[in-house]
Amino acid sequence: MLVNILLVIDAIIMIVLVLLQSGKSEGLSGAISGGAEQLFGKQKARGLDLVLHRGTVITGVLFFVLAFLSAFILQ
Repeated sequence: MLVNILLVIDAIIMIVLVLLQSGKSEGLSGAISGGAEQLFGKQKARGLDLVLHRGTVITGVLFFVLAFLSAFILQ
């Protein structure tokens, strides 16, 4: 039961972190022409974007672990 509550809290935090991140492209034209440059380029996140990116990665991994724990507890 505690794992499920932690899973829901983690999911809400992850949604908030993703929504707070700034967009990386300039719309449809950026997705077509410059998307590959941003994907394979050397642009690094800085400041608040870096904190949000790392928080998203951490909550994503935690979500994955909690989902597996929840599945094993239910069996």
